[in-house]
Amino acid sequence: MKIKILPIFLVFLAYILAGIILILPIYTVFSEAFSEGIPKYIESITGEYALYAIGLTIKVSVVSVILNTIFGVTAAFTITRFQFPGKNILVTIIDSPFAVSPVVSGLIFLLLFGRQGYFGNFLSAHSIKIVFNTPGLILATVFITFPFVARELIPLMQSQGREEEEAGLLLGASFFQLLKRVILPNIKWGLLYGIILCNARAMGEFGAVSVLSGHIRGKTTTLPLHIEMLYNEFDSVGAFSCATLLVFLSLLTLIFKLILEKRTASQKNAD
Repeated sequence: MKIKILPIFLVFLAYILAGIILILPIYTVFSEAFSEGIPKYIESITGEYALYAIGLTIKVSVVSVILNTIFGVTAAFTITRFQFPGKNILVTIIDSPFAVSPVVSGLIFLLLFGRQGYFGNFLSAHSIKIVFNTPGLILATVFITFPFVARELIPLMQSQGREEEEAGLLLGASFFQLLKRVILPNIKWGLLYGIILCNARAMGEFGAVSVLSGHIRGKTTTLPLHIEMLYNEFDSVGAFSCATLLVFLSLLTLIFKLILEKRTASQKNAD
């Protein structure tokens, strides 16, 4: 009897914790967002600064995902297919954003590229502005999302081996033919999974972006920063209304994640 009660209790406890940690906060966000009616909600998410924040968030996320996808595929292929000095160091560098606080990474970039930073004089002399500008936001987001694509592909490519690629080389295929017909088809689901996680992390990044943005409304405020500014100005309805957009993003990410997991599982069963 005790053996039967324990699993029921653990499942019940899991649902309770999920409700407290996930469902209750989501309910609070939406109830506060619509507390003054739908017109106020629409006004909050379609205001000038809100639309700019949404556009800037999309821009920064798209650029960051593209750069990290290129790097992730290149790094994963290099690490899994070649032996070279400093290989372990490269793997450690890829993992470093997991160990460094986003705020600390933002401060590091500020000390490097700020006006009083290491490269400050050079950048000022050439009229290049990174800090408190869009390039700084992209730089911070790229660093924070650095590991996601690479870390998803490295174990996948290690498990697949290199037999198909070697067979293609023996048949006279060029590298780009291997990339198109062998490498990318074999890693497509893992690559999409890494891109989705990278994009979700990029859109929700706050710490490093906050340090490098300067909180210039209408210029360097991404959606998370815009939400913070609204909340600090006691516009809780506007803040929670914009926060619902990030909640929708999280739900879409979760849906795509589940779809990809099922596709990956079905592909493994077929193989």
